[in-house]
Amino acid sequence: MGFRNSVGLLTAMLIIVGCSEAKKEKGNVGTKPNVILIYADDLGRGLLSVEGQRIIKTPNIDGLANEGMRFENAYGAMFCAPARASLITGYHDAQKDKWKITAGGLYLNISRGTMDQAEIEQKLNDQLGEIPENEVFLAEVFKSSGYVTGEVGKLEYGFSTTDKQMKRHGWDYYYGFLDHVRCHGFYPPFLFENGNLINIEGNTLANCGKTMERETEKAYEERWNMEGKTTYSQDLFLEKILTFIRSNKNKPFFLYHPTQLPHGPVAIPSVHHEFVNDDRLTQIEKEYASMVKMLDDHVGVIINELKTLGIDDNTMVVFTSDNGHEIYYSKEGRILKPVRNMATGEFFDDVNTKYYSELAGDVFDGNDGMAGIKRSNWEGGVRVPLIARWPGKIKPGTTSNALVSNYDFMATMADLVNVEIPESKDGVSYLPELLGLEGQEHDYVVYSSFLGPAIVSKEGWKLRYFAADDIFQLYYLPDDYREEKNLYEDNTEIAERLKKILIEECDGDLNNGWFKVKSSVLPYIRS
Repeated sequence: MGFRNSVGLLTAMLIIVGCSEAKKEKGNVGTKPNVILIYADDLGRGLLSVEGQRIIKTPNIDGLANEGMRFENAYGAMFCAPARASLITGYHDAQKDKWKITAGGLYLNISRGTMDQAEIEQKLNDQLGEIPENEVFLAEVFKSSGYVTGEVGKLEYGFSTTDKQMKRHGWDYYYGFLDHVRCHGFYPPFLFENGNLINIEGNTLANCGKTMERETEKAYEERWNMEGKTTYSQDLFLEKILTFIRSNKNKPFFLYHPTQLPHGPVAIPSVHHEFVNDDRLTQIEKEYASMVKMLDDHVGVIINELKTLGIDDNTMVVFTSDNGHEIYYSKEGRILKPVRNMATGEFFDDVNTKYYSELAGDVFDGNDGMAGIKRSNWEGGVRVPLIARWPGKIKPGTTSNALVSNYDFMATMADLVNVEIPESKDGVSYLPELLGLEGQEHDYVVYSSFLGPAIVSKEGWKLRYFAADDIFQLYYLPDDYREEKNLYEDNTEIAERLKKILIEECDGDLNNGWFKVKSSVLPYIRS
């Protein structure tokens, strides 16, 4: 049986249920634990020193792993919007019509003076339509168990969202962006808090201070011209996160922090002192490394706050990323974007040639030696860091080889807080894995990409589909971490079995797992 139960949807709404003995062993832990989910943006797992990063030290994120559990086989998605949709809904992203992805950029019209907030939200709500009453979202799982829910940071869903959508999804409180395009800058002239537009004094640029990605003298000057760039968004987010934690320290809470870091274009208030004199790095690489370093520093501040308030032992902190690594520090003669082989200048064809850090010139090896980066269905595009820490409950310093995905988070949290969710959801709870108990495992995970869908079995077989040329390739990941040996011809029985499952999970059409902006994203709404 696949992710979707053939029996159908047994319940239309969330039902709070009494704990069975098995539930008591897992989720019923006395006082309800707080949960904080830190969702990094485009953070390849190779950027963490706990995963082998040699240039950037991430002691606070490493500390989560040393004091908790690190997953070896965790999958996000290949791209930001599908990843967030999967996380929030509990569905995988290779099927048809599970959600609508709005286009970004509409909120820029507020700064341009061509549309106001009410008009923008009305247009987006009309485009999105009404959400079915029986649909369940991540924050609602917690609300059903008496939690206060908060979201701080980058927008939670699609490329544009609205106050109506945020409240329907179950957020008691939110602060941050409602538009993905504006998230490409770190100095927003305004953000949103519970539906209210909050002006940020001193930030005056409509594009939020977005700069060019390719490093040139002009780009450097643009990045460090601080006119109209007074307050860095991540500093605002940290302040709101701490306020939310302090305000709810005496009640169970769920806090979701989708950070902008280290998504580019590169922008940072100052270069971290560890990189100022690092001769291994170009100037823009130093700045990018400082963005990763800030993320790690903020994780440390959050953990320290939990300890100061005396709620550390009753708080589960989960750290992960939306998708695989991406390049935001290109420079002529160093690494180029779009990525290509620096020795030959040729683009990778993603069938016979593929991105590897050493071929493209990535000094950080952000995808941890895997093939591919963001948007692809190679491992480097979809395999992500996943770390969970819960003092006294998760055994410190453990590594899990369980096959898990971002669409498992809802099921895991529902298990934790003893709430039933609709059986139509695709996720499987990995709470037993976190607590060292026996539990259900995925037989496989699936995901979409700009190249086509792919499936990975719990045994380690991976079938990827290259849609443009109607090509399948088969890899055995336990022996081939870098996906260098296509075993399709010698293992046709395995390939055919996985192909059949993959087609079924794509609702009968592999094109449903081939993400194309023109067909996968709703049309941009003109002002």
